[in-house]
Amino acid sequence: MENKRVAVLVAGSWGTALASVLADNGCDVSLWTRRAEQADEINRLRTNSAYLPGVQLSERIRAVTDIGEALDGAELVVFAATSASAREVARKAAGALPRNAWIVHAVKGFERDTLKRISTIIAEETGRPEETIAVLSGPSHAEEVVRRCPTTVVAASRSKRAAEAVQDYFMNSYFRVYTNPDVIGVEVAGAIKNIIALGAGLSDGLGYGDNAKAALITRGLAEIGRLGQAMGAQLLTFAGLAGVGDLVVTCTSRHSRNWRAGSMLAQGMSVDEVLAKMGMAVEGIGTTRAARELSRRYGVSMPITEQLHAVLFEGKSPKAAVESLMGRVRTHESEEVAKAWLEAE
Repeated sequence: MENKRVAVLVAGSWGTALASVLADNGCDVSLWTRRAEQADEINRLRTNSAYLPGVQLSERIRAVTDIGEALDGAELVVFAATSASAREVARKAAGALPRNAWIVHAVKGFERDTLKRISTIIAEETGRPEETIAVLSGPSHAEEVVRRCPTTVVAASRSKRAAEAVQDYFMNSYFRVYTNPDVIGVEVAGAIKNIIALGAGLSDGLGYGDNAKAALITRGLAEIGRLGQAMGAQLLTFAGLAGVGDLVVTCTSRHSRNWRAGSMLAQGMSVDEVLAKMGMAVEGIGTTRAARELSRRYGVSMPITEQLHAVLFEGKSPKAAVESLMGRVRTHESEEVAKAWLEAE
């Protein structure tokens, strides 16, 4: 991939980390930011201290504030905005998007008002077929990727060529990329795992220990699978890197914003106080509202999501939410297996 031109939109922690991987692979990377002072810092000092303190960035990364300049001649365009700003960024990029550029997004969430997946939003705004858009996801904290820690992710697209193109651009000695055709499954898993990570942080903040967190992760994976299947995903995807892999790392790592936010909530802080202290997007908060609406649209039971919604938006105490989960009516661990079991008797 030597000297290939790539555009990364935007210069947050994840966008910067992905830009670093691409630069290591010999690409010339234009990293778009709205803020002139951030672009100046990246270009002069080779740092992005607000998002990845203590990291020196490659000379192959050039920060720009003009999105048309960032996209000029790009052969790969990487969308790494928040889910809340994904449509706005795609709209800004649409007019300057090179005709033959590959498009991949690394956004984990749904659009809050429409409940649409991010690849759908990008397709709508850019006019590109959704089948040609790829998504990059998996257990991959920016703080570790930018320090070249071994990381393995998934590039998903309905187009085999698109998925393999993304694989070729990103794969190297520390960043391994598998391909997967299940875009819906990968996007659903990447979004909902942030909700479960909020719950894991809340559980840890209450001092409930490893037993509780293991149960939360496992039952959270069941919620992800139920919603994903209802939306058209393949169940096997949730047993892979984009599913259980990303879920585990987000629920257990000190780098996880969602885990930290949940822990703060357990200490009595309000949502507004948590967001102010974090200073960065906490995707799980907005995704909780969207996932609750999706569960109702598809008729899917998501009790962890329901209780976190009550904590975040309805004033319920974290302890009362846990008690509500533990006190639910008895049921089977696997509804589908239990149904067949009962029918056989």
